[in-house]
Amino acid sequence: MRTVVEAGWAGLQNGELLRRAGEAGFAAFITMDRDLQYQQNIGRLALGIVLLWAPNNRVEAVLPLIPAVLMVLRQLRPGTVVQLGA
Repeated sequence: MRTVVEAGWAGLQNGELLRRAGEAGFAAFITMDRDLQYQQNIGRLALGIVLLWAPNNRVEAVLPLIPAVLMVLRQLRPGTVVQLGA
């Protein structure tokens, strides 16, 4: 599994990053950017979005969400957003 850094896309803006990731065959984009779903036309994407809601992005705050992320990834459909956490 590649990351966006390994793909050479680290400097891309959200819309271009999501488009390229979908075209490259990525099935999911995992983010904590709560505004992403309002800034992009998610329904037209070739991948699904997993939106993590945690108090911060520290490992200790995100780690409890990982089991739910793994379950969601099995069922995630292109053009959809699934929110996890509080």
